[in-house]
Amino acid sequence: MKKVITGNHAVSHAVKLARVEVIVAYPITPQTSVVEELSEMCARGELSATFMQSESEHSSMSACIGASMAGVRAFTATSSQGLAYMCEMLHWAAGGRVPVVMAEVNRSLAPPWTIYTDQQDSLSQRDTGWMQFYCRDNQEVLDTTILCFKIAERVSVPAMLILDAFVLSHTNEAVDIPDQALVDRFLPRRVPHFRLDPAEPHAFGGMMNVDCWMESRYHLQQAMAVAVGIVDEETELWEKLTGRRYRSLQPYRMEGARYAILAAGTAAWTITLTVDILRERGVPVGSIGLWMFRPFPVAGFREMVQGLERLIVVDRSCSYGHSGIFAQECRSVLFDIPERPEVTGVIAGLGGREITAEGLAREVEAIIVEPGEGLIRWMEIKK
Repeated sequence: MKKVITGNHAVSHAVKLARVEVIVAYPITPQTSVVEELSEMCARGELSATFMQSESEHSSMSACIGASMAGVRAFTATSSQGLAYMCEMLHWAAGGRVPVVMAEVNRSLAPPWTIYTDQQDSLSQRDTGWMQFYCRDNQEVLDTTILCFKIAERVSVPAMLILDAFVLSHTNEAVDIPDQALVDRFLPRRVPHFRLDPAEPHAFGGMMNVDCWMESRYHLQQAMAVAVGIVDEETELWEKLTGRRYRSLQPYRMEGARYAILAAGTAAWTITLTVDILRERGVPVGSIGLWMFRPFPVAGFREMVQGLERLIVVDRSCSYGHSGIFAQECRSVLFDIPERPEVTGVIAGLGGREITAEGLAREVEAIIVEPGEGLIRWMEIKK
């Protein structure tokens, strides 16, 4: 069935198809309509789930952790300051190895406050131990939500699917909504290895001494490493069922490229238009859309950029005092490759400012002619 729906409602339909059993909600623009739609689905009897309205984002994640420990499939959604408020419990979810799934609608962090998009909020949580997936369009939002539940439950690591505020969250697009029977074949009922059960007691989140605490973190890191292969397996299976394939790195016109542009979220579509513009001008450039940020697809990334002269990384974030966060990641992954491409970081689109294909093309041409020095460039900024 095809429906014209917003990105937020694409999340809601995917959560329904995943047969989520506990939904915990606290409203914050621009994610509120995700949980509003789910509450209406529950009220109409379309979704058999316990819907809880919490008093804060901190409480939302706390309740999701408890529900997941009890063995059920749990979901929540948030944005911006809400995600920041939730930070403590993100560590509890990852360290507790509970496969909670959360939709995070990218919105700039205050102050000054705004409701518009950049990726600072989700990237500020990159070290909490959550998997992160950045979506380019509403179809990708729906499919990624379902994939997140499958992947998270296979490796016992929580997953965050991320979409741009308003550009996706409140924009209507045609979305193919798969049949429930198809999703049930792909995503069966969750069967946890351990769960809260009075008949078989276990301790969850208890104190560890110095002789074993470090091992718990080692196992989380190993689970992230395993997840890279699991993502490939599950996206291949999803393609067989739906005809739609998602890859950790989504290349475009990379054949014969001397330069490449990398971005995540809706900007990953914009850079494909920039490539078309530059190719018409004779510039040998391609693009890479980053779908999976955590775990970072190290081997695939190294292979994809091999032979390039320069990689231009578009960041909708800044690690203040250093550079853009995606640019940092790319440099760190390539540091020990002798013939690695030079990495130029471009910060653009903060606070919802539009990233245009033509504007980015001018920036790329300027970088090729005169790369400049330093780790950071700001695109079209009023100085």
